[in-house]
Amino acid sequence: MLRTIEVRVPDIGDVSDVPVLEVAVGVGDVVHIDDPLILLESDKATLDVPSPHAGSVAEVRVREGDTVSTGDVIMILTAETNATSAEMEAASVPSVAPEHRADTAPAPTATPALEGEQSSSPAPAGVPAHASPSVRKFARTLGADIAEIAGTGRKGRITRADVEAHVKARLSAVQSGAKRAGGGLSELPDWPEVDFARFGPVARTPLSRIVRIAGPALSRNAIVIPHVTNFDKADVTDLETFRKTLNDERAPDEAKLTMLSFAVKAVVAALKAFPRFNASLDGCELVLKHYWNIGVAVDTPDGLVVPVIKQADQKGLRDIAAEMAERATAARTGKLPAADMQGATFTISSLGGVGGTGFTPIINAPEVAILGMAQAEMQPVWDGASFAPRLIQPLSLSWDHRVTDGVAAARFLGHVSRSLCDFRRISV
Repeated sequence: MLRTIEVRVPDIGDVSDVPVLEVAVGVGDVVHIDDPLILLESDKATLDVPSPHAGSVAEVRVREGDTVSTGDVIMILTAETNATSAEMEAASVPSVAPEHRADTAPAPTATPALEGEQSSSPAPAGVPAHASPSVRKFARTLGADIAEIAGTGRKGRITRADVEAHVKARLSAVQSGAKRAGGGLSELPDWPEVDFARFGPVARTPLSRIVRIAGPALSRNAIVIPHVTNFDKADVTDLETFRKTLNDERAPDEAKLTMLSFAVKAVVAALKAFPRFNASLDGCELVLKHYWNIGVAVDTPDGLVVPVIKQADQKGLRDIAAEMAERATAARTGKLPAADMQGATFTISSLGGVGGTGFTPIINAPEVAILGMAQAEMQPVWDGASFAPRLIQPLSLSWDHRVTDGVAAARFLGHVSRSLCDFRRISV
């Protein structure tokens, strides 16, 4: 006797509306446990959704290009009722590749919009709006009031497209008002349209998905956040000697320490001393976080990716170095799980291995500051009697002026500098 099994999207972290890159099976195909069914691409990561059960594909509910969220039904399988107990147990739990597995129960499936059952006005006052959790979160991210949005989905349900249309309408109204007032972004000239081939040979190449995702977010952050950048430097001569000594003493299976490993610990110490930099702005409230997760930007062939070192305050230098090396490798090969890029409270962007004397990094919202590290170089430093060669590390701190000010930023950056100059301060 046959029975039907719904295959749902497993817990894929704090993301929703993830694009379907590939559907690996079709109706009638026979699959086994852990056979890949579809391939998803979240922000800067890809992951397989494997089959939780052996059986035959009876129905495929997604196509390439569709978007899905945790808990959405993607496929229907049929299987014999005499399946093994192990298969039965696997079928009862949404499955995902080992590096993406979680214990969280799947979210309810979003109801699709159907033609002929549409509503064009917001829910009446006092009546809750009908929207899935992912759509509600999307609306909050854009700062939209879900109660003001007209639903066009089935039985008046609000869809993602409804949220986008509402926000676009509000932005158009704001820009029109700004134009009438004689200011605002609407006064900027149009982007220049140039036929580049008129001047010589050209070649066109599509932007990578990472760049296409990061570009609009960076533009938003640069425009919305009032950035200010402080600069400082640290004498890391003694720390570099200490780093080399530790690396000479390390066991073959131990990670090699980098200057960035020490910077992570120095930043955590500074964040504890100045907690407003370990926070996020949420409307009229500042969310102060009592955990210290440090994002570290990694250069990949497709663009920058930011793995997160979770609970960095509880980890030693070698643990941090090993974790950074492991996740940098995964990022460069496109195998970094989405969960490993979430939850950062502060970010470090280091160009130490590339060069330069300083730069002004853009804040990674919803964080309120970001540390930049350029290449350290030997410089002559006056010691009171003569000039001596010292290894100087340039530092920069971009910060959100809505949350803090220049005095606090200078003190925070000074704290990081002093810790790198004399790493014994970390233990104080």
